[in-house]
Amino acid sequence: MRLNAQISPGELSEFHAHLEGMKNCTQCHILGEKISNDKCLECHKELKSRITAQKGYHVSSQVRGKNCSMCHNDHHGKTFKIIKFDPEKFDHSLTGYKLEGAHAKKACKDCHKAEFIKKQEIKKKKFSYLGLETECTACHIDYHQKTLSLNCENCHNNTAFKPASQFSHNKTKFPLNGKHLDVQCVKCHKLETLAGKKFQEFKGIKYDNCNSCHKDIHDNKFGPNCKQCHSETSFRSIKQTGGFDHNKTDYKLEGKHQSVDCKKCHKNKVTDPLSFKLCKDCHEDYHEKQFITDGLNSDCDKCHDVQGFANSGFSLEKHNEGQFKLSGAHIATPCFSCHKKTEKWSFRKIGINCADCHENIHEAKTEISQQKFSECKTCHDMAKWSDVNYDHSKTKFPLSGIHAHQNCRKCHFKESKNEKTDLNFSGLKTICTECHKDTHNKQFERLGATDCSRCHTFNDWKISVFDHNKTDFKLDGKHKNLACIKCHNVVQESSEKYVLYKIKKTKCEDCH
Repeated sequence: MRLNAQISPGELSEFHAHLEGMKNCTQCHILGEKISNDKCLECHKELKSRITAQKGYHVSSQVRGKNCSMCHNDHHGKTFKIIKFDPEKFDHSLTGYKLEGAHAKKACKDCHKAEFIKKQEIKKKKFSYLGLETECTACHIDYHQKTLSLNCENCHNNTAFKPASQFSHNKTKFPLNGKHLDVQCVKCHKLETLAGKKFQEFKGIKYDNCNSCHKDIHDNKFGPNCKQCHSETSFRSIKQTGGFDHNKTDYKLEGKHQSVDCKKCHKNKVTDPLSFKLCKDCHEDYHEKQFITDGLNSDCDKCHDVQGFANSGFSLEKHNEGQFKLSGAHIATPCFSCHKKTEKWSFRKIGINCADCHENIHEAKTEISQQKFSECKTCHDMAKWSDVNYDHSKTKFPLSGIHAHQNCRKCHFKESKNEKTDLNFSGLKTICTECHKDTHNKQFERLGATDCSRCHTFNDWKISVFDHNKTDFKLDGKHKNLACIKCHNVVQESSEKYVLYKIKKTKCEDCH
């Protein structure tokens, strides 16, 4: 028997008591050899039964054929952990039960606990990963209280119990059609309490006839078979009970006309002759003569059909035959955005310029005058309003250097205190200090303005064009290679720190 040098006499006694009844150590251990798997499984019977049934982790490809001692050490007392096991890295699919959906987010202890184990010989242990069944009700309460099949996967999936994504009412004895498709489940499947628990009834619902759920407003005057006159599509739509076929007349009923009440057209006798060549014979001119051409009013069928007035057959090609051709984002713009700005549709004299539909968000903050607001295409196009293609070189401030790579918003957009964006494209000053902070504390200011270009360029902020020899103190001798900071020190004035360039004392003894 292989013993750990640190095992205590007390632990050894506990283990010997565990093997009470055995003749000697050689029943489990053969001197100089590893313990056989059969010997291990003589005691670990619950594991042996799963291996025999070809279930669980110990029959997976990672374990099959290995000796127990390759993973498990010999016994060193009841509290000794015979294998180092990291639950975070364990591949649960090797057990034969792959964790998917919501199960994959659960901790081991959420499922592997005594209350879910049915076998008492395993349950009485302090802890074991064995003994769990794979059916849903092994861990979850049967909400339906045995009124439905225990195979929960017929209706639910392992991602969430609600909604029952696998359930299809069409597979039941009562497929849902017509208006029944829009009815909430709880309208028919009532919520109640059963055995002291919340319960929803799904089995035993009567559906033999309509009056099982609906009140017979006719009080059985026409018999119990509602389907003679009504359908599941709508109770208000009455079937042609007299067997009359309107399609045999000179006017075949199609589209919406099929659901119109007979009295809507046949206001007196059904045998009275009716005019039906043009839509306006029955329908009012909703557009109020907007489509009169050469004194003749076009009929509705130029744009509409009998499937409904809500939809229009007026195509993009037809629209582009008019004064305003649709292109870019206008193609995807719904008709009502332009043609129904009020309660009524309007198709004449609604404007063709940008300002006729769009607000001038630039107001007076752009050099483009209000009269030229229709020329928005100077900067924008119809494909996407946010894409601006403007030639800045035509302004008083051509962009060069770093400025050429800046976003327009850097200079022309400013966030105001009311969380709105102020746009300004007109009257912007071009001096550097309008946008940039004067880090020199106005040392180089002339006539109220600082011309940064005397020392800097637009390519970067490094001093690239400054010539010290043009100042009052020409650099020669040792001064040529002297670092600027040797003479130009950092000073502080109030809360501002800056490099002092305007040195008034230039005599040798002032520095040396």
